[in-house]
Amino acid sequence: FLFDLLRVVMSGRRVLVAVKRAIDYKVQIRVNKDCTGVEDAKMSMNPFDEIAVEEGVKMKENKQADEVVVVSIGPKKCSETIRTALAMGADRGIHVEIDQNLFPLDVAKVLQKVVEKESPQLCLLGKQAIDNDCNQTGQMLAGLMNWPQGTFASKLDFDGEKTVQVTREVDGGLETVELTLPSVITCDLRLNKPRYTALPQIMKAKKKPIDTITPEDLGVSISPRLKVVSVNPPPKREGGGKVADVDELISKLESHGLA
Repeated sequence: FLFDLLRVVMSGRRVLVAVKRAIDYKVQIRVNKDCTGVEDAKMSMNPFDEIAVEEGVKMKENKQADEVVVVSIGPKKCSETIRTALAMGADRGIHVEIDQNLFPLDVAKVLQKVVEKESPQLCLLGKQAIDNDCNQTGQMLAGLMNWPQGTFASKLDFDGEKTVQVTREVDGGLETVELTLPSVITCDLRLNKPRYTALPQIMKAKKKPIDTITPEDLGVSISPRLKVVSVNPPPKREGGGKVADVDELISKLESHGLA
């Protein structure tokens, strides 16, 4: 798995956006024969993290940001995800190279060291990754940094230099919270619509610099605390049935404990 980090330096502010490289959402995932994982498939930037990148680039276009820096945490191929963010408008990239599988706490600890080094006032992340649906990295990062957090953000409004109002999606509708900077925000689907990257931007991205470091350079030791025992596909759906009348329907629902 792969994570990326994007930094936006806004008029006096620095913003970090964490991005994961995951299996493309259009691909049909197949479990391998050993049930230890999934078969190799096309990879792309996690869609929720792409929304976070778009938000950072929009800040730059609106003169709220001066620089966008992408930091990727993962194997060598993570440079592809960095290039995608660079094509969207980021300025340069940093690759934290590691080949082993990472869990949310590992990623949060690496991000913590990057945050301490870069001293941002705002961290943006996707609300979750579509491969494992953990929805944990942003919250863990906020806990490690002891920063306020706003999750599932669908709108951001900056109030001066010290606070940001976050409209977040909750079960009952929308909730608006005010966070004191520095803070961590995780981005939901309706925050924005990521742009289409045209060929000229893709070509320009190839010339933008990417630096490579390791977790050891940041003083982080990755020691897995979780082990994946097995991976299994969901059971096949059974065919539906027909009932003659309402009474038979109620009877079948009751027999299945659904009425």
